[in-house]
Amino acid sequence: MRSLEADVFAAQGYLRLKGFHARTELATLRRALDRELKRIHAGRGAATSLRALPVFQQIGRLSALVKVPGLHETLVTPELRQVIAHLGGRAPSGTQQTQWLLSPARQGAWTLQGLNWHVDVSADARGPIPGIQAFFLIDNVAPHGGATLALAGSHRLDPADAMPRLRRVLRMSTNLERDLADLDVRVVEMSGRAGDVFLMDMRTLHTPSINTTGQIRMMATTRCFMGNA
Repeated sequence: MRSLEADVFAAQGYLRLKGFHARTELATLRRALDRELKRIHAGRGAATSLRALPVFQQIGRLSALVKVPGLHETLVTPELRQVIAHLGGRAPSGTQQTQWLLSPARQGAWTLQGLNWHVDVSADARGPIPGIQAFFLIDNVAPHGGATLALAGSHRLDPADAMPRLRRVLRMSTNLERDLADLDVRVVEMSGRAGDVFLMDMRTLHTPSINTTGQIRMMATTRCFMGNA
């Protein structure tokens, strides 16, 4: 882990590790996932009820239906823990079990409006990093392919001034990217190639997005909590 990468993470609230996991390391997970998706598709009742849900609820439902042993152990390696400890300034005090992030294909048209922007941990932007969330690409994820979106730079906004302004922009803006630029914040789409890992300061606003492609979005995530500094 180079100091430049740590500086990027501190400034932007996220870091992309290209090809962190070799595609061959993910092959067993991908085969097991394909079998699970075929099983779910064969149960037509489950597939139909999934499509009846609102778009972002589809992600949670589909992800919960899939069970693949060894997901956490394959992805959360000692090497990844070392990177997270370096970025966070200390070893994590706890790590959540890795969960699937799966989006059905063809969810609708791409939009930045009406998304579920949120943080998983509320913490002072001036304090130490409370936790780091990892997002794993199990397969290639194309732009507008359902990848998680993050607002780079939002982790360091003043909670009493700039953060409320940002939330108003997210609710009301008709030109989101322009208005975000005025706050020195930009949208990052966690698309890329199988094996890529995105690490995100858990104070960073993020959201699910619409999968416009014909391919299921195959990602997974875990959260590492840093505890007290």
